[in-house]
Amino acid sequence: MADNDRAPLGVGMIGYSFMGAAHSQAWRTAPRFFDLPLDPQMRVLAGRDPERTAAAAHRLGWDSTETSWQALVARDDVDLVDICTPGDTHAEIAIGALEAGKHVLCEKPLANSVAEAETMVAAAEAAEQRGVRAMVGFTYRRVPAVQLARQLVADGRIGEVRHVRAQYLQDWIADADAPLSWRLDKSKAGSGALGDIGAHIIDLAQFVTGEQITGVSGSLRTFVTERPVATEFAGLSGQGGTERGPVTVDDAAVFLADLSGGGVGVFEATRFAYGRKNAIRLEVNGSKGSVAFDFEDMNVLHFYDAADDPVVAGFRRIQVTEPQHAYIGHWWPAGHGLGYEHAFTHQAVDLVEAIAAGDQPTPTFADGLAVQRVLAAVELSSESGARRVEP
Repeated sequence: MADNDRAPLGVGMIGYSFMGAAHSQAWRTAPRFFDLPLDPQMRVLAGRDPERTAAAAHRLGWDSTETSWQALVARDDVDLVDICTPGDTHAEIAIGALEAGKHVLCEKPLANSVAEAETMVAAAEAAEQRGVRAMVGFTYRRVPAVQLARQLVADGRIGEVRHVRAQYLQDWIADADAPLSWRLDKSKAGSGALGDIGAHIIDLAQFVTGEQITGVSGSLRTFVTERPVATEFAGLSGQGGTERGPVTVDDAAVFLADLSGGGVGVFEATRFAYGRKNAIRLEVNGSKGSVAFDFEDMNVLHFYDAADDPVVAGFRRIQVTEPQHAYIGHWWPAGHGLGYEHAFTHQAVDLVEAIAAGDQPTPTFADGLAVQRVLAAVELSSESGARRVEP
């Protein structure tokens, strides 16, 4: 379908750092590899600093800039607002955009508190009645191997879910002299490893199993309580000065979980695992078999079928690069793996297709709220010492 045969979908994005760059690539790439029902057009990028925003817009492919999110939302040429800002701004921007009749894609976690997330869900549900859609960006759902894991579980290939093991391991602040950033400030980020990366494995566990976490027992730790203050903001690679400031979030989070189907889970999120760069690991053990995934080998899913002959039984290594696998047919020949950025393209594709069809895209803001409630329960359990807290 030629671009001029498709109705345009004007996109405005707020924020242009790490996530903004990933989302920008997705918006550039999606209409070039997928036959979309609407034509996403990168109309405007918003940021507080005019010069940096203009430079980012030029580099990332945006047509114009604004220096306030309110100005972006007010523009007639913007149909969808993509929020790539710290968590403390999500609620205000998302609600403002939905009330203005704009579709919304909001980065995870949905908000910094359950109360904020609840107001966002209410706004999204009201907007849905007017045909306006909202989605939260749990991007790892769009990895083809994760999609296959969900399919195998849903098809009953591993039977009744009994155990979930989920880890998200990084090492980017394991060095005690790594500088402060907004991700280490509770007022902006809401929480540390728990919300920043733990939110992903909570969502993945619930997505793959089709079950909900119904109770948690958690523990949070902050290993380095002060860090150098960056001389200027430079994302995760900023250089620290001699002044030091407080770290007000957790460095690591661990918790046990009860699942709605009667199974149990063990979850771990840390940014202090030297040697682990982006190790997202999920293993689900059932009454008939198991599935296991590690994002550091993201094009592979391991599957164990307990019905196999014991003489030859073992985990089957499935290379998830066949055209029959989710999304793969739009990319490269079989065996040519995808990367981190492709999941963001799949996210954009799914959102555009849902908007065009008048469907509710997933994960919904309600799904984001469900994750937020688990985050809050883990934090409460850690603070109170309570053995089990219900989300």
